[in-house]
Amino acid sequence: MSHTVIITGASRGIGRECAKQFAKAGYNVAAVYNKSEKEAQSLKEEIGCEIFKCDCSVHSEVCSAVSEINRVFGGAEVLINNAGISEQALFSDITEAMWDNMFNVNVKSVYSFTHAALPYMIHEKYGRIINISSMWGQVGASCEVHYSAAKAAVIGFTKALAKEVGLSGITVNCIAPGVIDTDMNSHLDEETMSYLKEETPMNRLGSPADIARTALFLADKSSDFITGQIIGVNGGFII
Repeated sequence: MSHTVIITGASRGIGRECAKQFAKAGYNVAAVYNKSEKEAQSLKEEIGCEIFKCDCSVHSEVCSAVSEINRVFGGAEVLINNAGISEQALFSDITEAMWDNMFNVNVKSVYSFTHAALPYMIHEKYGRIINISSMWGQVGASCEVHYSAAKAAVIGFTKALAKEVGLSGITVNCIAPGVIDTDMNSHLDEETMSYLKEETPMNRLGSPADIARTALFLADKSSDFITGQIIGVNGGFII
């Protein structure tokens, strides 16, 4: 019987590549999106997944989406909390609304999806929860205090929950990507991207496939003694 994976923010970037890799590996894919409906529909046509519209920052919408996913697939053994936003601003310019939005999308969504999906995993005595943070959640980034703080919260969430659900056969791990060539970095100019590439010991930018392959490993049964870990996929940018 094929396992089912829920992937948030699945219509673009890292989430989309995860959906493609997991579908190729034989998983049933529940791809969650919010605004990018055109991209979500094209993903469905490309890999044959099921798509679910949901604002990940709204708890009631998350609960409804997971209920529908459970109805369609009978439950999900793997959850990839990938949905997120980034934003650059001086700390003095970060408004309360900007701060709340950053935490609602990047942290509350992790709480909501995990809270909704966990009962099935506990019942099955098996589960894989994979959270996508950032290397800036590990070391902090200037002009991204709210983003760095939110991604650091995801790391703390991962470590704490791993200790709580291990006896239920559930692992909880976190991937902390480095500089990945996705739309999220499209606001950076060519000079900045070139600098970031030069600062990376592997002398290249990361790709969504680098993250997706790591997620696929963490979802596999062969990784069942790995939990509470922060896996840096950053080409050596931070060590």
